[in-house]
Amino acid sequence: MKKVFCIGELLIDFVAEKQGSDLSKANTFTKKAGGAPANVACAISKLGGKGIFIGAVGDDPFGSFLVQVIKKEGVDISLVQVSETFTTLAFVSLAEDGERDFVFSRGADKELEYNPNHRKEFQGNLLHLGAATALLGGSLEKAYGKYLFDGLTKDMFISFDPNFRSDLWKENEQKFIKKCMPFVEKSHLCKFSLEEAQLLSGKEDLDEACDYLHEVGTKIITVTLGKDGTLVSIGDTRRIVPSIPVKPVDTTGAGDAFIGCLLKQIADMGNFQNILADFETLTSMVAVANRAGAITTKNYGAIPSLPTKVQLES
Repeated sequence: MKKVFCIGELLIDFVAEKQGSDLSKANTFTKKAGGAPANVACAISKLGGKGIFIGAVGDDPFGSFLVQVIKKEGVDISLVQVSETFTTLAFVSLAEDGERDFVFSRGADKELEYNPNHRKEFQGNLLHLGAATALLGGSLEKAYGKYLFDGLTKDMFISFDPNFRSDLWKENEQKFIKKCMPFVEKSHLCKFSLEEAQLLSGKEDLDEACDYLHEVGTKIITVTLGKDGTLVSIGDTRRIVPSIPVKPVDTTGAGDAFIGCLLKQIADMGNFQNILADFETLTSMVAVANRAGAITTKNYGAIPSLPTKVQLES
């Protein structure tokens, strides 16, 4: 079984449960562990895979809490860095349909320093680059680019999820697009939402968007479409894999559960080239990943809601 290295933010989600979508009216918040790359690492580990998290937290009670949470879920925390900067916080509001709104208070995640000593562990494994905050500057952004280069030189299977957050890129969407392109170009697999696929390609039509993103360089595209399923694309071969019908409570972490489950299955294959040559196997994997995402929406909080192997199979 291959290892999956997930790089980026680990943060506190303060969730205003059942308060609607207006944070100004929220009175009660519940503390949850979050951060897209950490969620993905937990998703992989809870399914029996080998998830390794690389990121920075603060030397404070919140940072200690976060590291213990992901450790409890089986994530390898040996590469986590501790910063003097306070742990990153996110305030999350939930509408009745489970959709979210975010406000970030950025902290320690941006302080991640590149460590070349990790390179020897990368050989032949998987690299997931899916941080919402990675392209916002700081040493994390520099580390991100260097880890992408390491992934390319160490024969890794590279996955990229842009995790676009409009609150983080107000009036700077073109800058976000430009920064994403090297990762779209070099990654074997890109996971997009419909909004991200349209934004990065500049195309409203989904087929045209996929054509453009394949031309940029990525081999495999998945576009999550919520209740409408997931579009899977390799070149000209495309199919929408149906979603699992659920009544969502909280969609936080559903996309991370999806990509984590998909990467875990790819890691189990061993030979990454097989996935590029077998579209039917890929779509079967996406169907399983859709199930993982659906299960995650049935409870509050991303990490506690991520399915175990037993839950996924049942």
